Amino acid sequence: MNYEARRQAVLDGMEENSLLILYSGEAVHRSADAYHHFEENKHFFYLTGLRRENMVLVMKKVDGSRSAWLYIEEADPSAERWTGKMVTVDEAKAISGIEDVRFIARFDVQMQYLLNGSDIRACYFDCYRNQRSDLPDYNLVKAQQFAVDFPGIAVRNLWHMVTKLRMQKDDDEVQKISQAIDVTRQGLEAVMSTLKPGMREYQAQANYEHVLYYQGTEGPSFPTIAGSGKNGCMLHYETNRDTCEDGTLLLLDLGTRVDGYCSDITRTYPVNGKFTERQRAVYEIVLRANKEIAAQVKPGMTTRDLNDICKKVLAQGCMELGLIEDESGLGKYYMHGVSHHLGIDVHDVTADGVKLQKGSVISDEPGLYIDEWKIGIRIEDDLLITEDGCKILSESIIKEPDEIEAFMAAHK
Repeated sequence: MNYEARRQAVLDGMEENSLLILYSGEAVHRSADAYHHFEENKHFFYLTGLRRENMVLVMKKVDGSRSAWLYIEEADPSAERWTGKMVTVDEAKAISGIEDVRFIARFDVQMQYLLNGSDIRACYFDCYRNQRSDLPDYNLVKAQQFAVDFPGIAVRNLWHMVTKLRMQKDDDEVQKISQAIDVTRQGLEAVMSTLKPGMREYQAQANYEHVLYYQGTEGPSFPTIAGSGKNGCMLHYETNRDTCEDGTLLLLDLGTRVDGYCSDITRTYPVNGKFTERQRAVYEIVLRANKEIAAQVKPGMTTRDLNDICKKVLAQGCMELGLIEDESGLGKYYMHGVSHHLGIDVHDVTADGVKLQKGSVISDEPGLYIDEWKIGIRIEDDLLITEDGCKILSESIIKEPDEIEAFMAAHK
């Protein structure tokens, strides 16, 4: 990964006489002496390649000169005995490509000195907030405190600047996503090989996730969805406790993470290995929409354009089945978008108004959810946008109904 090139691209967009301060974050306390699994700030990871807590990236653009340095925790043998090896200065240099690595114990003093002695007029922070009701992110808290401590220096939001860069993946990023997709394929094949009536949803989940950990990935990229029967009609069903009944479908929306990059795949399988006539009819409509998106997508389009294409195909199919009279009725059976960006986050960052470009990686996930038939079907692939179309990164994960039935029959 060329982290230096990414940092230079951010510096290009920064004002003159400005500073950037980006924190990796801290683990969130859960209860007693337990902490939630640490997730680094994704922009910090994108610009440094580092995924440890209590680190800070600083970049400066003053009077035509540019510089970057990194703060890390100093290795403490006592702490390492309890929580494992800490990142050394040499390791931080090798991973990030930043030569100036300092210890975070001196961060506040050195920042005070820098801000008092330089003509810094603006400072960039990651001010992202998903929704107002959420607790503020660690970086946002730091930005708010900075505004109080240094009211004469304007606070700028770097989120949009880095987001635009992250929307186009380089070859290394595509390779990591492809590796995650391949392990997902192996996990889904394990599910198909073992799925049968009477199995619990969590057992199908376990068969999938066993492959992820056995192959050395970071585990699921999001909570695995394994919804059978009517549960497949719930978009983010995560309970996974019901029994997979004979004659029903199992909808699996899942992924894994490899070196910080995610896959996101959905497949829908007949629990007994054979689609009913009605299930196959609905499945073929969803599959038709899935293929139409991949056939039409190209640079310059938006995900909204793709969703319009998807809705036309799904609406036509629902009219053929007699479920709706015209396109306006589709909302009863299809209520989500067909695509989102994919990368470091499963629903990767997206800047409003930025169209698809070569290098974008997106999902392709039409679905139909028919409560009265207890049929929920979604088929999701991951697409890499090319110069004039797309490459289906998940093409090796079978989705044709005949192929699914043949595979399941062969592994009974």
